[in-house]
Amino acid sequence: MSRLVVLVSALLLLSVANRDAGSIPIERISLPPGFTISVYADNVPNARGMTLGANGTLFVGSRDKGNVYAVVDRNGDQRADEVFTIARGLRLPVGVAFRNGSLYVSAVDRILRFDGIEQRLADPPSPVTVTDGFPTETHHGWKFISFGPDGKLYVPVGAPCNICDPDPDRYALIARMNPDGSGYEVVARGVRNSVGFDWDPANHDLWFADNGRDFLGDDRPPDELNHAPKPGLHFGYPYCHGGTIPDPEYGGKHGCDEFTPPAVQLGPHVASLGMRFYTGAMFPPEYRNQIFIAEHGSWNRSEKSGYRITLVSRDDQGALRYSVFAQGWLQGQKAWGRPVDLLVMPDGALLVSDDAAGVIYRISYRKP
Repeated sequence: MSRLVVLVSALLLLSVANRDAGSIPIERISLPPGFTISVYADNVPNARGMTLGANGTLFVGSRDKGNVYAVVDRNGDQRADEVFTIARGLRLPVGVAFRNGSLYVSAVDRILRFDGIEQRLADPPSPVTVTDGFPTETHHGWKFISFGPDGKLYVPVGAPCNICDPDPDRYALIARMNPDGSGYEVVARGVRNSVGFDWDPANHDLWFADNGRDFLGDDRPPDELNHAPKPGLHFGYPYCHGGTIPDPEYGGKHGCDEFTPPAVQLGPHVASLGMRFYTGAMFPPEYRNQIFIAEHGSWNRSEKSGYRITLVSRDDQGALRYSVFAQGWLQGQKAWGRPVDLLVMPDGALLVSDDAAGVIYRISYRKP
């Protein structure tokens, strides 16, 4: 990313994040009938990954701020009452995961753990280093993390470049490890930059979003939604993009037919990040176990794309359909917000983090 793009993005972040909740134009967001969007928390600068604690605390990572937040709704009115900053100055602490009373935080080359955190929000403990063995590069070095159904912590490592052929045991992969940092193993390769994944509630298969490479034009390659029913699969990077597009530099080394194709080709350059199966009971039955994706939005396309929430729905035969669920963060060619991560709450509402506006939204449903 060029310095100019970084500067413009930073200025946009500052101008939007300084708004109060009353100035966030959520009325511009369109949703299917019966759905409503509201501001759950409005003072969470650069909000990125989200996870829920055992006592209902919402933990939120950030990228550019270096902070980790704890968001508390004390009276249960579906609006945050207080936001604690529980860590500062960390290196791109995008990812957060919760297990057995402890909060795990990604910080590029390290995974940190804050023990007993929900009892110490106002006076957080010093973190314990779980591991510091990941690559130090910051290009695609920020990490979404999550515990899988197997009890292991899944950690992606992006490619340290737009397009290159890095060490396949160190980069462009998704790995997993035990909660104490032991037992590291790679479960998927050829993954350029995944910043969101989840497991099918029916069979525990891993699904993940992946960002396509840049500078092949406005309309290619697509971002990807990938399905990994078993460990050891390769998803094409850097040799093949979107399942069908040989890379102009590296495509001669391997054919596209050697790799696992995407389950769905998403929009080109939409920056697909958070990805969650909907497991709640609030939304209509047709949304149950379907996939929501937060599309952060393009940064180098001549006409912007993304800046929305999309839905990948599956019918009884397994056929997949890709459609728009919520949009309006992009008005013409100007974006006032950028969805990042998604989280299904115990009541069935869907939370959405927005790192540009510095807010967490709550999407709920009531039959019209």
